[in-house]
Amino acid sequence: MFTFGNIQQYHKDLLQNNGTCTDAVTHYLLQIEQQQQLNAFVEVYAAEALQKAMELDKKRQEGEPLKKLHGVVIAIKDVICYKDHKVTAASKILEGFTSLYSATAVQRLLDEDAIIIGSCNCDEFAMGSTNENSVYGNVLNAADNGKVPGGSSGGSAVAVQAGLCMVSLGSDTGGSVRQPADFCGIVGLKPSYGRISRYGLIAYASSFDQIGIFSNNVQDAALLLDIMEGADAFDSTALPTASLTESNTDYAGSLQQLPAKKYRIAFFKEALYHPSLDKEIKEKILALTEQLKAEGHTVAEIDFELLDYVVPAYYVLTTAEASSNLSRFDGVRFGYRSQAPVADLTEFYKRTRSEGFGKEVQRRILLGTFVLSAGYYDAYFSKAQQVRRLLVDKTKAVFTEYDAVILPTSPTTAFSFGEKTGDPIAMYLADIYTVFANLTGIPGISVPLFKHSNQMPFGLQIMTAKADELTLLQFSEYLVQYHKSYTAQNN
Repeated sequence: MFTFGNIQQYHKDLLQNNGTCTDAVTHYLLQIEQQQQLNAFVEVYAAEALQKAMELDKKRQEGEPLKKLHGVVIAIKDVICYKDHKVTAASKILEGFTSLYSATAVQRLLDEDAIIIGSCNCDEFAMGSTNENSVYGNVLNAADNGKVPGGSSGGSAVAVQAGLCMVSLGSDTGGSVRQPADFCGIVGLKPSYGRISRYGLIAYASSFDQIGIFSNNVQDAALLLDIMEGADAFDSTALPTASLTESNTDYAGSLQQLPAKKYRIAFFKEALYHPSLDKEIKEKILALTEQLKAEGHTVAEIDFELLDYVVPAYYVLTTAEASSNLSRFDGVRFGYRSQAPVADLTEFYKRTRSEGFGKEVQRRILLGTFVLSAGYYDAYFSKAQQVRRLLVDKTKAVFTEYDAVILPTSPTTAFSFGEKTGDPIAMYLADIYTVFANLTGIPGISVPLFKHSNQMPFGLQIMTAKADELTLLQFSEYLVQYHKSYTAQNN
């Protein structure tokens, strides 16, 4: 029977003839079929994935060396383009649309012999925190089918959580990788803004969006980052490769032998003592800080008086960018088109967009249009930009003194379906801990360290200075190993 631990072990097994790529794909296709009720996938590329697996098995048997992702089975969020495959952003307005090209991130995975097994369900146009805003229906949390998986990348998270693939890609505009990772008990990495090219990622808010990675461990996420990162001629905002050596990056290799160092860690007082934070989450994170202090690390409680401005600034700016980005979906050139009789082009646009977009997307387009309107631009949009500038400056100052900042990923564990849908403001406020990294462009990760008394998992969010994924990944791996060892010794 096929089992998967991590990519490195998988490759060792292949080289020792303990299984094949075809075995792996067959296993995951069976798991997807048996767990259809989770609704994690929009489309499964079964025949194509099996064909690719057989080709890779043949290459390996002929003695060809393994590429970095040889036979690694990957799922992608339904907002990431894959040539000649449908991409709909879980929206009726892109019904039946087939991508003409592959996203740079996807192409770089394919170039290393990855197998793309399917596209995953998500909140429409990546707008949501629960995966309740999809035209394909809700994704269910595999740990408790009555709970939300988080969003917007809920399908990608559940695909890894439920063992339907090895790793998956999501997108993170305000926490859409880290929060579902937290709810599902897996690793969710959001790199620095621009670390992975956005070319081929359907835009929500262009100055916030970033492709992210779901995995069962930090090492696998690091390997995918190694492969996908770097400059891209198709994306002027993509950062150049962050060289760990003069010639290439090797985040995954850097985790094999962690540096023996004492970290300087900060947490925001206003975050850990915020009234919205679940008491048990607060207690477990504070207990961890005491354990780290006992290990010789510096852990400091610092003031971050701007916390209450983070969510309002985020929603003003992202909805403004969304109202512009989504104006291209008009039913004229591609996607859904209203068949209702209309008198003129304006009415056609109104009908098509009203029928094609879901309620949450419509709400955000309207809000974005409002904050950009002549009478309110200075009062809202300009002020939010000023808050963003203050946050960036404050963040730079924090990381001159500390290696990492730790926070909760979410104020609560996964909640029940429908619990927050009647109150959009409460839903938006649940993003209080994740949107900070997107506003400032810094990398963040949620690592699965804890289990709540309600039996749901929750993680710890770690952030480092912009473009310092090396420290982020090394500290994350250290924490995972340390917490595992501490728990084993004290249970």
